[in-house]
Amino acid sequence: MNLNDNNNRYYNDYGYQNGNRQSNPNNGAYGGGYNGNYNNGQPPQPMQNPGHGQGNDKGGGNFVLGLVVGIASTALIAGCTFAVTKVYEAVDSRNVAKSGTADSVVSEDTEKKLAAIEDVIEEYYYQDADIDVDAMTEGMYAGMVSSLGDPYSVYYTEEEWSDLMQETEGVYYGIGAYLMIDPNTGLGKISGVIENTPAQEAGLRADDLLYLVDGVSTMGMELSEIVSMVKGEEGTTVHLTIYREGESDYLEIDVERRKIESPTVKYEMLEGNIGYIQITEFDEVTTDQFTEALAVIKGSGARGLILDLRGNPGGSLSVVVDIAREILPKGLIVYTEDKYGQRDEYTCDGRKELDMPLVVLVNGNSASASEILAGAIKDYRKGTLLGTTTFGKGIVQRVLPLTDGTALKLTISAYYTPNGNNIHGVGIEPDVVCEFDADAYYEDGVDNQLEAAVEEIKKAGR
Repeated sequence: MNLNDNNNRYYNDYGYQNGNRQSNPNNGAYGGGYNGNYNNGQPPQPMQNPGHGQGNDKGGGNFVLGLVVGIASTALIAGCTFAVTKVYEAVDSRNVAKSGTADSVVSEDTEKKLAAIEDVIEEYYYQDADIDVDAMTEGMYAGMVSSLGDPYSVYYTEEEWSDLMQETEGVYYGIGAYLMIDPNTGLGKISGVIENTPAQEAGLRADDLLYLVDGVSTMGMELSEIVSMVKGEEGTTVHLTIYREGESDYLEIDVERRKIESPTVKYEMLEGNIGYIQITEFDEVTTDQFTEALAVIKGSGARGLILDLRGNPGGSLSVVVDIAREILPKGLIVYTEDKYGQRDEYTCDGRKELDMPLVVLVNGNSASASEILAGAIKDYRKGTLLGTTTFGKGIVQRVLPLTDGTALKLTISAYYTPNGNNIHGVGIEPDVVCEFDADAYYEDGVDNQLEAAVEEIKKAGR
């Protein structure tokens, strides 16, 4: 199935990097997933930065500084009459536009103001040799989308869109980690690490916060910007300054970039004849991979199935619907409603309904499409959700390519579980709450949530 037909492709919003069970419990494959509040959105501070705050308090220095600032201010006021006049005219025009003579952002008034701003920059900006007109233009487009105030609506440059399409094919050059935006701090966050990748080798963990990437703060950046800084040419190195809860200082970690091949489904038979399937994201290749995994599990005579969605940031709506049809009874899987009240329903005929005990592992990094599947399973009481509350993303984005090679990702609708629940900003509560024991996992290799899931399967089979 071509998911790009008619632009009908719904992407996750956490980046296309992956995690898995063996390499990352507390994440995409494992565990807790919730970071708590870090100073109301301020970057975490595990230590005092040395060398700052030491200054000369002598009055003479302050006087000289004040004199210099005063002279500079006088020169600025004397030389900016032209700029003030032109901007003032543009603001007047904008006010007229608000009164109803214009109803579009792209209008004669905005063109006038843009021309005024461009004139001021050309006349006064002292580093004019560094001006990149293309970058300014792209920034203007990005700013228009950013002004919506929706963290999930993004403008992609031609290069960013090309990179994104490459990532959906399951191969890219990077470090091998899921990335998302931490809602409490605005920093980039690792939600999972792929097994046998540079990220795992460097000791990165789920819930590590990317405070700096090559010395640049990630606070307030779009996810695509952070991903582009972490990725790079094969063999090069990226320097990460990491905040890890419980550490007394930032961790400084160098990670080599390599070619990353990221399968989205892993499966195995556990002791006691219990099947285990982990889905790290819902991508173009996921449906076939899941179908194969489920066939092997069933063919092995499994007495129950554990479906691991921990750290899964989401992905394609059509893909998660196809997978739900391999599990659910006949009925509604999910429905969406757009700004016009138009409702689109996605249903299951029930012909492939799963006929064995099911436990679904979830955590605070299970989001979007993961929550669609988990929510439907919970509403139909088709399985037991175990772990911690999911992320809470109940809205859908659509990527709309433009003819010049750029693209927009826009929030177009809200989705609802079969029982009519919208979980945006709330998440889905598990049936069995089980916090992830990171110490047990990293020190002894014990995944306490997985062990709890096995016990639930055993109880269901008695």
